[in-house]
Amino acid sequence: MDGLAAASTEDMANLDAVVSSLQAVEKTLQGVMAARDGLLALANRLAMSIAENGGGLEESDLTLRAVAAELATALRVSDRTVQRRMVAAEVLVERFPQVWQAQGAGLITAGHARVIVDAGSHIDDDDARAAYAARVLEFAQDESPNRVRVIAERIAQQHQSRTLDERHEDARTHRGVWVTDGPDAMSELHVYGPSVLIHGAHDRLTEMAKAIAGNGQEDANSDADPRTIAQRRFDLAADLLLSGAPAGHDTADGLLGAITAHVSLTVPATTLMGADGPAAELAGRAPVDLATARALAGASTGWDRVLTHPVYGGVLSVDRYRPPESLRRRLRARDQRCRFPGCGMPARGSDLDHTRDAAFGGETSEENLAALCRRHHVLKHQTPWHVQQLGDGLLEWTSPTGRTYVDRPPPPNTVTFTEPPF
Repeated sequence: MDGLAAASTEDMANLDAVVSSLQAVEKTLQGVMAARDGLLALANRLAMSIAENGGGLEESDLTLRAVAAELATALRVSDRTVQRRMVAAEVLVERFPQVWQAQGAGLITAGHARVIVDAGSHIDDDDARAAYAARVLEFAQDESPNRVRVIAERIAQQHQSRTLDERHEDARTHRGVWVTDGPDAMSELHVYGPSVLIHGAHDRLTEMAKAIAGNGQEDANSDADPRTIAQRRFDLAADLLLSGAPAGHDTADGLLGAITAHVSLTVPATTLMGADGPAAELAGRAPVDLATARALAGASTGWDRVLTHPVYGGVLSVDRYRPPESLRRRLRARDQRCRFPGCGMPARGSDLDHTRDAAFGGETSEENLAALCRRHHVLKHQTPWHVQQLGDGLLEWTSPTGRTYVDRPPPPNTVTFTEPPF
């Protein structure tokens, strides 16, 4: 018997009150989110205005970065995230004002707004775009974003001034690959590109996975190979990506095919020996299971040895049996990632920047070097953002508005010891 059927009148009244309160809170929340979008769009317009009045619109990207960094450090988030939000908010507020106003009034959610904007983003004519938004909003107030997506894409096709071929050509320029780290030492590899290539690759992996199973069934597994079809599909994709040759792009002398995958792993020696302690870690980004760490350690031709203080864990030195670039390795071990506040780009792929320019007498030393990703390296040199070293790896950044932020090197993945009590 359904429990609600036996619920008392008081229980149902309480449930009704919760539903009504949640509706009111959600309406208020959507209004606040719309207000945030309005401020982000204002910041985007302000940055464009500063660029136009200063170095010209060709400097707009750098100005946007500087303004995004100003907002991001104040909000303690990534400036890349803020810049994406600024651009998205500008599109919503300027190109789809009815949608923004509807969200502000609590008639639709941010999810609805995103679906409507995405489907109508290629409608260039202002009147056609307004007509499209008005029609979709009629449905959006009564349907979930998932259902609105189908309706929005169907209506958008009726207002498009460009053919699908033309739009697809533009969309291809946004193809890319990126990583999202998850829990339990797992990550996702996202591949975004033309549908025919993505589905073709997926189909090939599926057919190969079926062939391994031996009977061509989609969900086949056996005692000999207990993996599911999804697990086989991943294992094949990883094998192809990590060891397959780029036949369609390689040079005559096979330079691309000679490139191998590289990851940076930190793991305390005591952990490798089986003692309890911190897990292995992938370049300051995600944990790694011990079995994988041991396998990589055993197969590696060389390791950077990071010596840390046994009590407070600070990095003391870095050496290697074949040592070149000892200072570079030491700084990568100390910084682990870009040293701009909020940035998580790995140090291995970043520049080693002289905090005080070498051209002005800055030393090439640990006290004057820090890892900066290319984005923030450029930001430091070409915008009013500036930085100074405070010692012990501490970097103090000053924003264009005069706010200061201290970035500390992340704690190393190590073991510390304390004196035994007497």
